[in-house]
Amino acid sequence: MMGATADRVVEVDRLRKSYGDHEVLRGISFHVRRGEVFGLLGPNGAGKTTALETLVGLRRPTSGTVEVLGLVPARDRRAFTERVSVQPQAAALFPTLTVFETLRLFASFYSGPRDPESVISEFGLEAARRTRVKHLSGGQQRRLLLGIASIGNPEILVLDEPSAGLDPASRRNLWDVIERQRELGATVILSTHQMDEATRLCDRLAILVAGRIEAEGSPEELIREHSRVSTVAFFLPERSSSGDAAAVAVAELERAGITGGITASPERDGLRIAVETEDPDGVLRRIAFTPGLHATGFRVIRSSLEDVFLEVSDGA
Repeated sequence: MMGATADRVVEVDRLRKSYGDHEVLRGISFHVRRGEVFGLLGPNGAGKTTALETLVGLRRPTSGTVEVLGLVPARDRRAFTERVSVQPQAAALFPTLTVFETLRLFASFYSGPRDPESVISEFGLEAARRTRVKHLSGGQQRRLLLGIASIGNPEILVLDEPSAGLDPASRRNLWDVIERQRELGATVILSTHQMDEATRLCDRLAILVAGRIEAEGSPEELIREHSRVSTVAFFLPERSSSGDAAAVAVAELERAGITGGITASPERDGLRIAVETEDPDGVLRRIAFTPGLHATGFRVIRSSLEDVFLEVSDGA
């Protein structure tokens, strides 16, 4: 395998990891580019944590190769830990130390660390500066762990399910912190099983199912490739109370050249129409230029990363 280039800082090639007869990773390959957020997306038990632990040298591959910044993580430990930092799902911190004391302690492990005060400011921990670790909220603990991971000025941050267990507000605050790391030039690698998190944060991602990568690309690319169908929804006002209004409306839309799966659901004073189509723009144009429809309340509901994930998982 070729070493890391100026663009590619991580190269994983045909990585396999087994425990006895149980094969957790089944020959996965991917790369990570400098300055991007790359995600490993998959359900619990897919092999995400094992992949990250092998990536950072905590486990050795059964076969295949891993290079990070041109280093072999399990071999080049001193050089690796100076340039790559890891935030596990949980970490054993000293419960009686304050936030500032904790950051100062971890800063002492590096030759050129960041100023703990700047980390406190960057990660929104000012109000908790003198708070002991045992009294921190879940969101504050996660931000502190990220601060610890960044204190040594790493080139790459590796985060294992960084927002697991947080409430929605704390999750979004943490996402803001992760996005700032990318803006500051860090490369971020994270694992998650949350579709909204992957969509919001990841420039590119790999979907891991049962130890295999089943799809890879940006969220937008994956949605275009695997889920081409969108739904065009709109409201048609009631025009006649005679007969089956829904069937009449569907027939009228078909005569107008609108193709796809059309459903009509009664609502007050009219019908809610949904058209499943691979050409939502074409459907909208036909509705707009069909006299007498008087359609309102348009919405185009496009496929999501969750739809892609379900399709890929079912086919794996």
